[in-house]
Amino acid sequence: MGLFKSAFNKIKQGLDKTRSVFVNEVRTILSGKPLSKELLKQLEARMIQSDFGVKTSRELVADIEAAWERDEISTGDHALAFLKDQLNAYWPAEDRSLHFADSGPTIILVAGINGAGKTTSIAKIAKSLRDQNKKVMLAACDTFRAAAVQQLEIWSERLGVEVIKGQQGGDPAAVAFDACEAALSRGVDVLLIDTAGRLHTQKHLMDQLSKIKRVIQKKFPEAPHEVILVLDATTGQNAVNQASVFAQSIDVSGIFLAKLDGTARGGIVVAIREVLGIPVKFIGVGETPDDVEPFVPDKFVEAMFSA
Repeated sequence: MGLFKSAFNKIKQGLDKTRSVFVNEVRTILSGKPLSKELLKQLEARMIQSDFGVKTSRELVADIEAAWERDEISTGDHALAFLKDQLNAYWPAEDRSLHFADSGPTIILVAGINGAGKTTSIAKIAKSLRDQNKKVMLAACDTFRAAAVQQLEIWSERLGVEVIKGQQGGDPAAVAFDACEAALSRGVDVLLIDTAGRLHTQKHLMDQLSKIKRVIQKKFPEAPHEVILVLDATTGQNAVNQASVFAQSIDVSGIFLAKLDGTARGGIVVAIREVLGIPVKFIGVGETPDDVEPFVPDKFVEAMFSA
């Protein structure tokens, strides 16, 4: 993963609440019991409640049932181990790394609705890049909310990185263009562009996001080199719905799944893979700028199922 070192213990600790919501309850259903149709129905219901999605839950449980009918497994404990193996094999080989420009600044556009943890996620990415001796700049393109600009300024001061901003109520695309020019003239390695938090149902704001992308491309035709969508893991299937609409306006290259240290249900990671086909690149496992990890499926599954 290059810039991000995945630490199993840190992921495990960050997923404490998430793990208790799903795996501990599944253990209660399965552990120490012989498999039965009723037990499998309970497992399917729990998986649906844990944001795996109806289709995926049914497919995974159907595989467990088939293995049971073939006499490959016979107990709930076997089923739990079988489910873990299924999830480990669930993700395809895909590129989850952060892509950089061949020359000039790398432009990363960050989107998401208000409250998803977008600004904090930007700070986490910025710190990780800065710690790898990358010169980082921030662009405050949420000109609709003064608080959003102020929050980004606070993070820029804490992290020691420059932030480009405009007038409140001004054109966000103009701020993005100014930031691109500043990044080029000042030899910046990575420009992180914060955009207005918007509901996925607000078409005029989604159109504004498309405009920002077009303006960036006037300066750097290959940009943005990454479009990261920040989703709040605790919102479950609603996060999947948000991502589907965002993907219609911009080419989302990766997901930052924030707030996995909260009461998220771990199945949301699987649902994103099944429904969207967009790689989860980063997960937020805490509130500090250091609490970001690359999404590595086998480590995530191991952390989820660990005692």
